[in-house]
Parts: sequence; structure tokens; C-alpha cells
Amino acid sequence: MADDTTLPQLTHLNAKGQAHMVDVGMKDDSQREAIARATVLMQPETLARIQSGGMPKGDVLAVARVAGIMAAKRTPELIPLCHTLLLTHASVTFTPSEERAALLIEATVRCKGQTGVEMEALTAASVAALTIYDMCKAVDRAMRITDVRLAEKRGGKSGEIILE
Repeated sequence: MADDTTLPQLTHLNAKGQAHMVDVGMKDDSQREAIARATVLMQPETLARIQSGGMPKGDVLAVARVAGIMAAKRTPELIPLCHTLLLTHASVTFTPSEERAALLIEATVRCKGQTGVEMEALTAASVAALTIYDMCKAVDRAMRITDVRLAEKRGGKSGEIILE
């Protein structure tokens, strides 16, 4: 096992171990992008109803798309130590998978700033998934939200990182 000197430092803890917001004021602005993904597993009939527009609450994908974009913009209100960022782009796309009886969600967020947009992309994917669940739970209580993860990030000191 590695000793404490080889472990990465937790940037949201100060020298006393207290949570604090990281000061990014000295960092240069750069183009930032993050892509997050999530999956909503469901009954095949539920997926078919979503695709045909036959859900009682309306157009599930349109509402989930807008909810995900709104969530990206409001991330600092939900995650206490996130910086408020001027987002230049936020999108949420859905890919149905009939063989898995699932909706695959991808959220992409961009900004030009001093810190990354990973949390905004993860929040967008998560809230889009939660919205799908909310709009479909009356017909499918067995739905499951899985595999929420960061897939890619670009910009900043670490450059490009492709995780999947």
C-alpha cells in the first residue's frame, strides 16, 4: 500500500483538513470540455413507449434533455464547493438500446475558464436520468439508473483524458 506522500492530495481540504473552495484565481483561462454518461435500464415495453411518445406525462426525452441542461447550469447550487462557471455549451443526448432495454445518456458541457466542467457534465447526466425515472415510474417501477461516470475531459493542466 502507498504511503501518504505518494497519494494525490485532496484539493477541497485545507491544511487543517477542513472543506474549502479551491482558489483558481491564478489559473489561466482555457477551453474546457467534459462528457459524462449514464444508463437507465427499463422494461422493453417502457423503452418502446418512450420512443413512440406514448408516456402519460408527455415527451420524456425532451423534458429530460432540458432538465439535464438546466442541471448543468445550476451545479454550484447543488454541489457546495463547485465554482460558478459561465458555460458556453451544454447538451444531453439519448441513445436507445433495444438489446439492453435501456436509454444511454451522454451529457457534454463546455466553458472557457479556470476550472473544469466535470461536475456540470455529471450533474447533467444524473438529472436527465432522474427525470426519465420520474416521468416513467408510473408504468415501470423496476427501472434502474446505472453507470453514471465521467467519460472524457479536455482542457486545463491535465489536457485530454479519455476514460472510456
